[in-house]
Amino acid sequence: MPVVETVRGPVDVGVLGQTLMHEHVFVVDPGHLADQGEDGWWDEEYRVADAVEKLRALVARGVTTIVDPTVWGIGRYIPRIQRVAAEVPELNIIVATGLYSYMDVPFHYAHRGPGTVVDIPEPMVDDFVKDITEGIAGTGVKAAFLKCAIDHYGMTAGVERICRAVARTHVRTGVPVTVHTNPSTRSGLAVVDLFTKEGVDLTKVVLGHSGDSNDLDHLMALADTGATLGMDRFGLDLYNPTEARVDTIVSLCARGYADRMVLSHDAACFYDYFGHMWDAVPQIAPNWNYGHIHQDVLPALREKGVTDAQIEQMLVDNPRRYFS
Repeated sequence: MPVVETVRGPVDVGVLGQTLMHEHVFVVDPGHLADQGEDGWWDEEYRVADAVEKLRALVARGVTTIVDPTVWGIGRYIPRIQRVAAEVPELNIIVATGLYSYMDVPFHYAHRGPGTVVDIPEPMVDDFVKDITEGIAGTGVKAAFLKCAIDHYGMTAGVERICRAVARTHVRTGVPVTVHTNPSTRSGLAVVDLFTKEGVDLTKVVLGHSGDSNDLDHLMALADTGATLGMDRFGLDLYNPTEARVDTIVSLCARGYADRMVLSHDAACFYDYFGHMWDAVPQIAPNWNYGHIHQDVLPALREKGVTDAQIEQMLVDNPRRYFS
């Protein structure tokens, strides 16, 4: 069987088991941390220990793999993930390369690349390829998939450049892609169109946050391209309540789309978006945690007629195929 890179090295895709396809461990921007976090809202040892405890609890529920799409723009820092992974050896953590931006490319690339002051072939592609083939920032940990984003601003010039770099890296390396999308603006359609023109294998693409929508026609149109729908924000009821998310999956399973959906929460052990208020977030979003799917969502799906085979498809088979 093929192998997939994890934080602790390559593993056979056949042993990935139950996989949550869009979870973060930490979303902590290094610049934000250096400027305001130390001696403020951040305690490194406490947060690492807290992450270990939360991920051990997830393993106890039967999950053996999480896919972490934290990349440049939302705070990727692999040494901290390595510390956590070493304490939870039963869990595979798969990490990504790419860029997360809704508008512009980072200043590091703004003046280097096609059509810029230093008009050279796209340097992002070489950087992404290095993360995949050699490892990330001297850690030896290799990225196993690519990540980009298109949100309510749409296909801005910067977003287009990043998406094309991701597409071309996929074509060069064969690694799969996850895209943050905004279903309220149907931004997934734009990225599917760009990826198609760039020669991306859409069966290797997850359209993240598709589960924020209950528009079956729109979701089926996306899935009919061959892409996989990320039903991956369970617990974020602000965007779409759990009951509605469940009903949408039930309807899609009844229409034969269980082979084009994956499940997750988009949760984390810590988001620096909330700073010192992070520990109060469970009071506002009590279901937004790693355990919600197994504790609440799977029983609700079964109660409404989704079969164990379809759940296995979404939690095990589809992730395994994505990384094969």
